[in-house]
Formats: sequence, structure tokens, C-alpha cells
Amino acid sequence: MEKVTAIVLAAGQGKRMNSSVSKQYMLLKDKPVLYYSLEAFENSLVTEVIVVVGKDDIAFVKEDIIKFYGFRKVTHVVEGGSERYLSVLNGLNIMKDTDFVLVHDGARPLIKTNTINTVISEVKEKKACIVGVASKDTVKISNKDGIVESTPDRKQVYMIQTPQAFEYAILREAYDNLDSYSGVMITDDAMIVECLNKYPVYVVQGEYTNIKITTPEDLIFAEAILEKHQDYT
Repeated sequence: MEKVTAIVLAAGQGKRMNSSVSKQYMLLKDKPVLYYSLEAFENSLVTEVIVVVGKDDIAFVKEDIIKFYGFRKVTHVVEGGSERYLSVLNGLNIMKDTDFVLVHDGARPLIKTNTINTVISEVKEKKACIVGVASKDTVKISNKDGIVESTPDRKQVYMIQTPQAFEYAILREAYDNLDSYSGVMITDDAMIVECLNKYPVYVVQGEYTNIKITTPEDLIFAEAILEKHQDYT
């Protein structure tokens, strides 16, 4: 049976939340934000989960989240890096003998188990895929002075989410070539794979409810979604 490992990133500080508590540990309907994504992966076809957190949060996450809520698929809780991609690299470096890797933002608590399973099915066929939703708005490309230069066809514009999934060998190759991507501002794992210019990355249809908790308003939106969908899976 093919092994699928998920890296859940929860090392961010979330400065825009205006709170002394990191956004992934803030309460959403009486449970930490991080709980929800871990619960979704626990109930999915993922084989194991590696959680990446801040150095000072390792003991807390192990005891107050992993152990307290009984997450059995979490095999490691590791320290994050100074940048998102370095946190992913720390997760990659600790995993062994896996076939596929999913990378998910722990600040996206409303990921559905069904979406995770769909991504797993797609990555086994396509080797590299990312969750996204079609843009509802017209998108403008501007120059550094804020002057519009172009308007891409909205039908081809996607708002990209997580999880992002890759055959392990492809993601490992991409990260092993990080030094050759100087000058590239890396914002997600797909960009690292794209820089190889060897493997196509496919978009898998996601859910508009799979929002990222970034500002205080996002917690309000997330709670409203959970209230609306009591059976959210």
C-alpha cells in the first residue's frame, strides 16, 4: 500500500491577528484552530501526519492538542524554520519511506476530509496537484507604481489553497535544488516544483469555505461556516 504523509504547518506567529496567542492556537468554537485540520487529516486516507510548530510550542502541541484530542496519525512534532518553505523542509527531512506528500496550512481549519481524499487520489495519478478555487473577482496585474498592465482571463485565474500534494521524489528533488532559485520569492510549494520546470502542476477544485485564518474577521467567518454546517466534513 502506498504511504501518504501530510505536513501540517503551524509555526506562524500571525501578527495580523493582534493577539498574543498565535492564530493556530486561538479558539474556534471552543477548540484550537489547529485541531480542525488535524481532525480532517485523522479521518482521511493519509497514513501519517507531521506537525511543524514553533520551538517553544512543541511540548504544548504534543500534550494539549495531540495527546488531549487523541490524534493517532501524528508521528512527529518538529520545529519550524524562519520561512514557510524551511518549515516544510524540516518536515521532509524527518519523514521516511513515503510515496506522496501533502502540505497543509494549519491556519486553514475548514479543510474537508473529502477534499483531502480527492487530492490523494489526484496526486497518485498526476504526481503534482494543488487545491484551488476559481476567482470570483476580476484580477488586475499592475506594475510597481500601481498602474494596471494587464487583465488575465478570469476563467484561468485560481485562488490557491492547501493542501498541495506531490509525489515524494518530485518534492524532494525540488527542495534539493533550492539554492538554484535565488531571487525567487517563494510563497508555496508549487512554486518550488514549478521552478524545476520539469513537472506539470494540476489544479484540483477546492471549496470556497477553505479559508485561511489571517485576520480577526476570519475567525468570525470560520465560526459562521461551522454554525451553518454542523456536519462539516
